[in-house]
Amino acid sequence: MFGGKLGWPELVIILVIALIFFGPSKLGDLGKGLGDAIKNFKGAMKDGEQPPPSGQPAQPGDKK
Repeated sequence: MFGGKLGWPELVIILVIALIFFGPSKLGDLGKGLGDAIKNFKGAMKDGEQPPPSGQPAQPGDKK
């Protein structure tokens, strides 16, 4: 439908609509929540890349 092209004018229009719909205070809270979620997701992905301690394979039910 859009061909995968989303330029600056489209992003500005989306931002203005979101600002009108949510208001400035809610938009800030949404941005903070989204940033925290991304930070937690990256942390979980980083933890998953580390090998298990003491050279033993991890069990599927093990949690830290």
